[in-house]
Amino acid sequence: MIGSPAWEGDLVTGSSRPGLGTLGPVTDASTTAVPEGTPPLSPFGETLGESIVSVGPDEVVLRLPIEPHLHQPYGIVHGGVWCSMVETAASMGAAAWLRTRGDGNVVGVSNHTDFLRAVRDGEVTATATPIHRGRLQQLWLVEIRDETDRLCARGQVRLQNLESAEGLARS
Repeated sequence: MIGSPAWEGDLVTGSSRPGLGTLGPVTDASTTAVPEGTPPLSPFGETLGESIVSVGPDEVVLRLPIEPHLHQPYGIVHGGVWCSMVETAASMGAAAWLRTRGDGNVVGVSNHTDFLRAVRDGEVTATATPIHRGRLQQLWLVEIRDETDRLCARGQVRLQNLESAEGLARS
């Protein structure tokens, strides 16, 4: 996932450049709370049903209601849903941090997600925090917990810091 926020307005605003993320502005190092009902990052996130709780350069929190369209054939959450939440949360945090240092973009280069507990229903919360933030790359940890705070999945995403995402996926 590419995280290249449109830094206009006070909250999540939508990107002015096609194919890039839609994170709101970060004006300082604190977490920017996002009110209920704020749309998800992308059409893919909307399909999953993700919602943004808060976004900041040091922590991102997402929520996801578990519904049948997220199940694999055995009636539990598909592992790809966990991977997607991990990627989204880490990318948002990495992009927010990079924006506090100036202009730039991030792109995920590795996602390692472990599925720890089966979930059939309810709501889960993903919390992303940085492990390492460097000049060229970042590494973020994301934990997904159920309503009773049980750890359901845990992942790490390595992201490349880029000056621009314009040249990605072009021949």
